[in-house]
Amino acid sequence: MVASGTAFDFEHVPERRGSDSVKWNKYAGQDVLPLWIADMDFASPPPVLAALQARVARGDLGYAEPWPALVEAVQAYCQRHYDWRVEADWLVWLPGLVCGINLACRSVDGEVLTATPVYPPFLSAPGLSGRGLVRVSLREEGGRWSWDFAALEAAVTPATRLLLLCHPHNPVGRAWTDEELGTLADFCRRHELIVCSDEIHCDLVLDNNRPHRPLATLDPDMAQRTITLMAPSKTYNIPGLGCSFAVIPDASLRRRFADAMRGIVPDVNLLGWVATEAAFTECADWHAALLTVLRRNRDRVQETVGAIPGLSMTPVEATYLAWIDARGLGQENPARFFEQNGVGLSDGTDFGLPGWVRLNFGCPAATLDTALERIVSACSTRKA
Repeated sequence: MVASGTAFDFEHVPERRGSDSVKWNKYAGQDVLPLWIADMDFASPPPVLAALQARVARGDLGYAEPWPALVEAVQAYCQRHYDWRVEADWLVWLPGLVCGINLACRSVDGEVLTATPVYPPFLSAPGLSGRGLVRVSLREEGGRWSWDFAALEAAVTPATRLLLLCHPHNPVGRAWTDEELGTLADFCRRHELIVCSDEIHCDLVLDNNRPHRPLATLDPDMAQRTITLMAPSKTYNIPGLGCSFAVIPDASLRRRFADAMRGIVPDVNLLGWVATEAAFTECADWHAALLTVLRRNRDRVQETVGAIPGLSMTPVEATYLAWIDARGLGQENPARFFEQNGVGLSDGTDFGLPGWVRLNFGCPAATLDTALERIVSACSTRKA
């Protein structure tokens, strides 16, 4: 099936079984559908593939540095999508976003604050960087996840120097509102915090007509205290090419971040840069078609999960990840339970919240429907 009204095929995808796919090899030889790691099964955008093929055909794969058209593509993309004027010298290129989280922790002297559940590297990076970690819990009420600002105020200490923010949020799927971001910004100003804002899912906002708002665009003060991490990898399905970037307007903070990289962080893969330029300049139609497919898949997941006793979830506003409360099943380990029934999901324990699972719906409808059928069957026949 081709996505309605487009020439892009999101149903017939590359065969990844028996390949080098981390996602599919986890369950090699088993009848388990992998809906865990945040890696979509769709083919990468045709313009990206064409750009890569053209570059390889040149036969020149030597050491490279970012070229003017690449930098201009990033700048134009930020201006077009977020009304954000990014200066060229604000960009720090990275071979992956996770190392940016670790570098942010190394760029400050003091404790790191974050809210759970959250992407697992948020929980490991402070310790790996020799920094203390302070956790608070996001609050789920009224069918929506939100910040517990009272808990933030109670947790912050004079030693706290950095807030790790996931925006949009992985795994709960929130696209934070301007009001929420404003309250968070006031909190950071009040306690003189630097913010590392992981915005890798920023172009996967599924609510129609709701643009992403980078935290750094709230006002000049927040721009100066924010490290924004971005990448084309999630949206344009090129995570294996390892190309990300940090946007750091403040020169002193940017210098500390760059100093932490020296001798440790390698340059970006040349082909990652090639793919990034193509993604940001030639893939608007593909991106729009992808969002249509993801909205359909999200609605299918929400409808199915909402009808299963023992499971519940809040609406997914952004990402292709569903955060599912499975505590009502009475299973000690819900992720293992679903694995045993043919569906591989991410274990909520890794995100700081046992009893929950994360489901990746970035896959063809046929794969998703089979997985959901297995989930329904497993839940209906489980032993009490």
